[in-house]
Amino acid sequence: MNATHDPMLLETISHPSIDIDLLYASADNLTRRPIYQRTVALLHPHALQALLRAAALAAAQNLRLRVFDAYRPVAAQWLLWKVLPDPNFVADPRQGPMHSRGVAVDLTLANSAGEPLDMGTDFDDMTAQSGHGRIDVPIVAQRNRALLLGLMVASGFAHNPKEWWHYNLPHWRDYPPLSDEVEGLRLMNFQAAGADSLLPSRGR
Repeated sequence: MNATHDPMLLETISHPSIDIDLLYASADNLTRRPIYQRTVALLHPHALQALLRAAALAAAQNLRLRVFDAYRPVAAQWLLWKVLPDPNFVADPRQGPMHSRGVAVDLTLANSAGEPLDMGTDFDDMTAQSGHGRIDVPIVAQRNRALLLGLMVASGFAHNPKEWWHYNLPHWRDYPPLSDEVEGLRLMNFQAAGADSLLPSRGR
């Protein structure tokens, strides 16, 4: 696959059955401070088309998708890595993470009123219980995770066995990491986020 590195490649997530709740734009995340200064969720067009298929499948069951994160600048990944440098849960920013390529999305299911379904653990709960196939979470949470898994896989995504919320395109390495100094500015004010020293031009 030839995934062109186009500075305007990412598209905004928008669908009647998708709610955007970017937790990294609030202090409700691992760093305990806002990482994003703008609440726009972006994906590569290939990932976006797969997500829209998942939204249609969810809507057919009177459900909604709630997106917690999508494209994530490398500088944002560094901020997470500094707090939790554990590759089991946070990708090493030096390795070209999936989110920084615009082909991964973190999300959950919600009912028709937009209320999130019980998944047993919160988003970014970096414990073993957040993995797929756990029988030590409530049965309703097991069913909800399985439902989200089915919708996403049927729509063309692969799952992360350790995180019920994370899905990505299967051939994610075919897509190059995107430029923080172009795409990243659509989400972050690097100085406000305390990440200006992480930009490539500053010697990252």
